[in-house]
Parts: sequence; C-alpha cells; structure tokens
Amino acid sequence: MNVLSVERLSKRYGPRQLFKDISFGLEKGQKTAIVARNGSGKSTLLKCIAGVETPDEGTIAFNKGLRVGYLDQHVAMTTARSLVDEMLDRDDPVSNAIRTYEHLAAKHTDGDELHQAITRMTELGAWDHEARIKRLLFQFGLRDLEQPVNTLSGGQQKRLAMAKVLIDMPDVLILDEPTNHLDLLMIEQLEAELSAPNLTLLLVTHDRWFLDNVCDEIIEMEFGDFTRFKGNYSWYVEKKAELEEVRNATQQHLRGLMRSELEWVRKMPRARGTKSKSRLQAFDVLKEQATRKYDHGQVAIDIQTSRLGGKVIEARNLTKSFGEKKIVEHFSYSIKAGDRIGIVGPNGVGKSTFIDLLTKRTAPDAGKVTIGDTVVLGYFGQQGLHLEEDKRIIEVVRDIADVIPMSKGRTLTASQLLERFLFDKEKQFQYVSTLSGGEKRRLHLCTVLMKNPNVLVLDEPTNDLDIPTLNALEDFLTDLGICLLIVSHDRFFMDKICTKLLVFEGEGKIKEWVLSYTELREHQKEQEKAAKGLREVREEKEVKQEKKATPSNKLTYAERIELKKIDKELPTLEQKKADLLAEMAEKASDHHAVMELSISLEQLITKLGRLEERWLELSEKGE
Repeated sequence: MNVLSVERLSKRYGPRQLFKDISFGLEKGQKTAIVARNGSGKSTLLKCIAGVETPDEGTIAFNKGLRVGYLDQHVAMTTARSLVDEMLDRDDPVSNAIRTYEHLAAKHTDGDELHQAITRMTELGAWDHEARIKRLLFQFGLRDLEQPVNTLSGGQQKRLAMAKVLIDMPDVLILDEPTNHLDLLMIEQLEAELSAPNLTLLLVTHDRWFLDNVCDEIIEMEFGDFTRFKGNYSWYVEKKAELEEVRNATQQHLRGLMRSELEWVRKMPRARGTKSKSRLQAFDVLKEQATRKYDHGQVAIDIQTSRLGGKVIEARNLTKSFGEKKIVEHFSYSIKAGDRIGIVGPNGVGKSTFIDLLTKRTAPDAGKVTIGDTVVLGYFGQQGLHLEEDKRIIEVVRDIADVIPMSKGRTLTASQLLERFLFDKEKQFQYVSTLSGGEKRRLHLCTVLMKNPNVLVLDEPTNDLDIPTLNALEDFLTDLGICLLIVSHDRFFMDKICTKLLVFEGEGKIKEWVLSYTELREHQKEQEKAAKGLREVREEKEVKQEKKATPSNKLTYAERIELKKIDKELPTLEQKKADLLAEMAEKASDHHAVMELSISLEQLITKLGRLEERWLELSEKGE
C-alpha cells in the first residue's frame, strides 16, 4: 500500500535551485534514506514533505488517517517548562493526569493530593502510557523529568525531540540525522525501534552502519537526478560503482559521436533544409549529453605537519569527579607518536571531559598531564565554529591566515584552500548564515587543519558531514602519520581509523582495547548473552525440578508447569502493584522514594503485560 506520494517537487532559494521535478512514493513498511552532498537540499526536502516548509511547485500526499512524525536536524528548545511538560504537550485527560501525578511526585506535597492523582491515573488506565514515556526518556538518557528544557545540552534536546516523536507511535517517520548525539547503545536501540515492519521511514543520515542495518532503499540526489537503489547502503555502493562505469563508457561513446557530427556541422552547406535543421537540433542535444559533467570534485585534504617528538601526552594518576560522579580515577597512560586512539563509552560518562583533561583545557582533581614540547594541537569539537552569521566564508579563513603552508614546501592562499574543501570562488563570498549544517562542519574542519597540527583531537567528527567528505577525511587520516584522539559513536569511522580504544566502563574506570570497535561491541554482547544464559539455565532447572506426570491436554509438560506458575504469579504481581500504589500515596512527601517506587511500578507493569500475553497464549492452546 502506497502511504506517501511526492509529485514533481521543486524548491529554490533565490538564484539557487536546490531540487527540481522530484517524484517518488513510499510503500507501507518501506525504510528509505536520502543521500547527497552537504548543501544539496536534503534537509529542505524533508521539511517540505513534513509540511514545515512549502515547496515552490509540486504536490505531497499522505494516506488519510496516518500519524506522521518529524525530527529536525537542528533542535533548539528555549522553553523553561519541565521535561515531562514538553513530552506531554497536549490537552487530553491522560496527558493531564500524568503531568499532575509527575509534578506532585516530584514535589513535597500532602499525601491526599498525590493519592487522588494516583487514583485518577488508575481510573484512566494511564500507567501504561506513563511507563512508555519513561522508558523512552530513560532509553535516551533523560531521567530528571522536572529539569527545565532550556537547561538541557544540545545533544540532550535532540534526544528529547526523538523521544517526543516516538511517543505517539507514528505510522510514518521523517528523520533528519537521527543518530547525532546518540551513543552506540542508544543507536542500537533506535535501530530496533525503527525496524518495526509496519513503520514507514524516510531519513537522512551519515551513519553508514545505520543505513546498512535499517534501510532497504537508498535514494541519491546528484547532478539534478533522483536515483533509487533498492537495497541497503552496501548494495548502493556496489550498484553506484557499476552505474558510474556504465555512465563513463556511455559518455566516451557520445563524445565520439559528437566529434563525427561536429565535422558534418563544419562542412555543412549554407542552405539549410528541413533535414539539416533537424540534424542540427539533434547535434545540440548530443553535445549537451556528451559534455555533461558528472564530477562534483572531491575534498582534497592536505597539510604540513611539524615534527613530533617521542613524548606526546602523558597522564599520571589522573583523577576527576563532579560531585559523586567519577569521570576518571587514578588513570595513567602514555600516548605515543602515531597512535590513533578512539575513546568510547555511553553518553554522559565523561569522554569529552577526559579529552579536555588530556589537552589541559580542564584541570584534574589529582594527578598530572604532561604535553610534549613539539606537540601542536588541533581540536575539532562537536559544537563547531562560533561565528557571526553575517561573516563571509573567505573572511573566516583569512582571519587565521592569508597564506597556508602545505606539505613539500608548497603554499596555498586562503581562497585556494577553500576550493580544496569544495567552496568555489563564488561561494566563498557568501555569508556563513547561508551554509547548511554539514557545510559549516566542513568549514570548521578546514580552519582546524590549516593550523597544521601534529596531534589532532576529533570530538564527534562525523556529525552532519556528508558521506563523500567522510570518505575523504578517513582516507586522509589513515595516510597521515599524526597522532589522533577521536570521540565518536560512528562504528564505520572508528573501525577504519583507530588502532586502539580507551573504553569507559563507568565509575572512573577506563580500559584499553586493541581490537576494532565492532569487535568490542560483539564482545560486550557476548558477555551480556552469557549473563542472560546463566539466568535462563537457573530458571530451566527450577522448571525441571517441578516436573510431574505428563499432562492430559495439548500443552507440553513444561508449558503446563509454566501456566501453573503464571497462574500463581499474576495475583501476586497484581497485589504488588496495588501495594506500590498505596506506598506511593503514603510517601507522597518523599520525592526520592516516590521516584524509586515509580520506576519499580513501570517495571512491574511491563512484566505484568508480558505474563498476561503468555497466559492467554497457553490458555488458548490448552482448551
């Protein structure tokens, strides 16, 4: 069933044509990604489809009754209202009841008022919805429901926006760079969420691993064309290479025909008949096809690096905490020339703070960091450049240097360097405000590398960069003999660049891992699987111990035992649920106790739902 139809869509900003005559449709359950270079209009296309912007021409039609969710690439929430108010931004009985309950639970209030709120939640059957809200928020690392939204970091706001989009379980999701600011565990959870068979997905992302795992179609916007590739990212790369080979061969053939026709045009008599005019028109079409350029140019990254001595960065007994939260504790490590180190761990564990400690941007509580005398640091941060929007691109580079030394004694002017980063002479005089998010990141990278560092710190370098720029950056970093410190959750990027990892395990513990990021994640999953296996073995032994005579109905013996166990467990869990609700009412004035009880209630509701489904399944089988 077709759920979305886009017909002859066009959009222009001033003299610049972003896209023209785009037509495509999406079937129910289809997972489609749009790939293109930064500045090609990907985000604008998504905004037009989501109804945030209006196209110049064309029509967009969704099937009636579909719920559509949209996540913007850039999220800026300035409201001072609480996180739970932002999540439940609507006026209906269930949302109002949940908001009232959460606010009362977070405040020191009398028991009667909270008891009434709990009773109202129970009457409306709002606990399941409240549990889903908390599950989503906790999944995205957001636990303080009363925190004002405008105090959240940019990454936290993006995660809140993602949770808010998912809460209504939309039929069609339109997502712009959804993996930015998510750690690997969150990305894997999002992959599972988006892989639901009936969910239709249209997204833009630079995360090639995510594209492989989630998408079943890639649409490429390039050279004014809109080309569809039925398959994931790996399939797209393979088929695109074949397409380019065929296209190059076709162009060579067309150029040969054009040369033959050109000789006829030059020798043609002055008197032009109808046949001659028709042939001339055909020649004009042939010339246009044969001379059409299929080359955007590649980012050409090249720098001159100064000599790096044997001593780079050395940490001795490094310790840093914020209150009770330990970032690093008694950590000693020596970074050597040529090291390409990835720093990985869940969001909020302190990776960026750790980078600041190693580069002396932040002072430790104890211990010492020593930086070698020959070290020239370059820092490419996830926040990007802080520039005046009315500044021209060429001015940004000239403020640093007019002439930039390159390798082998060569030099480049500021304008020539910008051309290597795909900012042509015309674009160089545009204002920073006209750049897309990815183009601003590319400009930031240019300003960092033009300082010729020999130790390069990259904090989430892949955010917003297009895939061709990422490929160029990876090739450059792989061939460059400088020291690298990289914080990233991009599995593809880390596997290709890093030779070792520093893994944050929490509570200030950091361990070294000498294999790839993918192998680390597989190792972690095996450990989780082994722990789960031990639990299942214990449960299986308990079932075997309860075995009795073979049942007379259709159920197997194990299933009969399981059904009896659930029969006994369900009333117990229902009583626990009632006890929890009563205890929450009694301890209404104790905020921390209510929050703990609320989390326990959420887990209990989830378990009850799972057991009730299993009870129905077994009961029907035994009838």
